[in-house]
Amino acid sequence: MIQFQNVSLEYERNRPALKDVDLTIEQGECVFLLGPSGSGKSSILKLLLRELRATRGRVSVFGRDLATLRPHEIPVLRQRVGFVPQDILLLQRKTVYENLAYAMRAAGHTNRMVHRLVPEFLERFGVLHKSRSFPGELSGGEAQRVAIARALINQPKVLLADEPTGHLDPEMSIDILSILGDINSKGTTVVMATHDVYAIERLQRRVVTLRLGEVVSDTGGFVAGPA
Repeated sequence: MIQFQNVSLEYERNRPALKDVDLTIEQGECVFLLGPSGSGKSSILKLLLRELRATRGRVSVFGRDLATLRPHEIPVLRQRVGFVPQDILLLQRKTVYENLAYAMRAAGHTNRMVHRLVPEFLERFGVLHKSRSFPGELSGGEAQRVAIARALINQPKVLLADEPTGHLDPEMSIDILSILGDINSKGTTVVMATHDVYAIERLQRRVVTLRLGEVVSDTGGFVAGPA
């Protein structure tokens, strides 16, 4: 499903963010990208979203070389690859309901589908009672639940998460990790960038460790299942 073949990425000449990365992630896996700031975790996610293009090598998702995507095909890719950014970027002037509805309409869904799916997803993630609230009225955990619901509302095959527990206290982190584990157990491929060793111990999935843009270890795949 996801494949990096000898991938390097340079933001500046002779200063690689990634160097000769080989990585394959199969459908249904849950994979942690582990490493300190600057190790290349976020760069991998940006390549998968086609926010960046590899300097060398090949990045493919669903069997498609992302370097060959035409501009109008990139939004289609991002409908199939959900993303939860490190900073929760909810639309501040829209309610919780409107944030999810906006994501659906941007993907071309009808109002009928919006009215059916948005309440269903809000209930699934335990924030239906906040549907009329604005992001500034949410706790950190509630905002992260809404961000994950929004990333999944178009039912992508892959979910990318960049430090999803980075700004949360331990109790909220456990809650979010349980949600991600449940999502993965239902078949969604999850790729999560983190430096949180506790998160890795909690979910017990495959761990790919990066240092200075290189893969230094890979534990191999775990069987997807409940957290």
